[in-house]
Amino acid sequence: MHRITNTGRVNLGHLFWLRSLAIIGQLVTIAVVQAFYGAHLPLAAMLTIIALEILFNALTWVRVARAQPETNLELFGQLWVDLGALSALLFLSGGATNPFVTLYLPSLAIAAAVLPWRLMGWLALFAVACYSLLTFSYVPLNMEDPLNLFEYFRIGLWVNFMVSVGLIGWFVARMSRALRARDFALADAQERLLRDERAVALGVQAATVAHEIGTPLSTIAMLSEELRDSVRHDPHLAPYSADVELLEQQMTLCTSALARLRSRATGPAPRQPLDDWLHGFVEQWRLRHPHVRFELIEAEEQKRAGLFLSDPVAVGQILTILLDNAARASRDSVTLTTSASRHLGEPVIQFDVRDQGAGIPAALRGSLGATPVDSTQGGHGVGLYLAFSAATRLGGSIELTPASPHGTHAILRLADTSAPESREKAARTGRGGVAGSVTTEKRA
Repeated sequence: MHRITNTGRVNLGHLFWLRSLAIIGQLVTIAVVQAFYGAHLPLAAMLTIIALEILFNALTWVRVARAQPETNLELFGQLWVDLGALSALLFLSGGATNPFVTLYLPSLAIAAAVLPWRLMGWLALFAVACYSLLTFSYVPLNMEDPLNLFEYFRIGLWVNFMVSVGLIGWFVARMSRALRARDFALADAQERLLRDERAVALGVQAATVAHEIGTPLSTIAMLSEELRDSVRHDPHLAPYSADVELLEQQMTLCTSALARLRSRATGPAPRQPLDDWLHGFVEQWRLRHPHVRFELIEAEEQKRAGLFLSDPVAVGQILTILLDNAARASRDSVTLTTSASRHLGEPVIQFDVRDQGAGIPAALRGSLGATPVDSTQGGHGVGLYLAFSAATRLGGSIELTPASPHGTHAILRLADTSAPESREKAARTGRGGVAGSVTTEKRA
């Protein structure tokens, strides 16, 4: 049998509590009919049936405490017992003339929603058979005053209607909420799958390009060494010494980027203290944009927090993309601010990248990061798309907002996923969560 694993659906725990309420209602109804309507019911037989229900419900609770997924056959058996107990009590209290006979319907409504159609069909046939027998064979209600029979029937119909409305309304509302949650989760999973497929495709292309440019870079490196030697020995080439040095620096950046790509493919990067990694990263990034005015601001709480990056390569790739975009938007002023705080008891590191450029056009704000788009600066939005994907994979988030008075404010938030439970939480939250690759340790 297939197992019922959707927590939004009715399970054994729900049936246990519904049966508990039904038992209480049965006892109250018997007491009220005996005390206020002068009915003479076969109490011994009815209380025996209720006692068996209590025993069965206690066994159900033991089964619920095992915390194992129930099967469809188990749910079928539970509902079959409920219908059988209801039929037995109705047989002893008027049969089909009892106003509570329509309590078959809520149980069948629940069964129709949670059971396969074959099991539901058998349960419906059982209910129809029981109802049909109760129209011919039952113990009539025996009341001291026959006039009370109409009043009992009227009040019973009202109570029965309220109970049926409450049960069916609760169940339908719960099922609707579960279906909405399932549809949202399915749409979210499809969106993540599409985003991951695009990221994988771009990653394959990046690996192919990195393989292809290896040989040209080696050739350029060899030529740059020859140029360096020529500058040293030829006085006429001395004015080009700074240009050759800049060329060698850019070559170093290219080769180091390829080395990081190869190390990323062979295994995870080692953890690094945030403070030590940050300054090395900033020095390397400034070689990429030597003409950009750059400022690094470190908050005091970050220095005291002792944060470690579990995946410094991925974090560096994200920040490189954000800072490159800021540098292309405004060479006059690019600011990187780092700060640390705690979110839901976990350490959180925040990187704020600000520029003084023209800002993001309103038409692009909704699509940036969700899919590659052509920008006003000639780019295609691939880097920013990869940054969002990488931040999501780390369980973090990126937020793009207009800066004051102009420009763009990019915020990268990451938190601790070094513990197994944190990694599981990050995987569950998926997009937009504040969980990432930052850990906290005391320094010696």
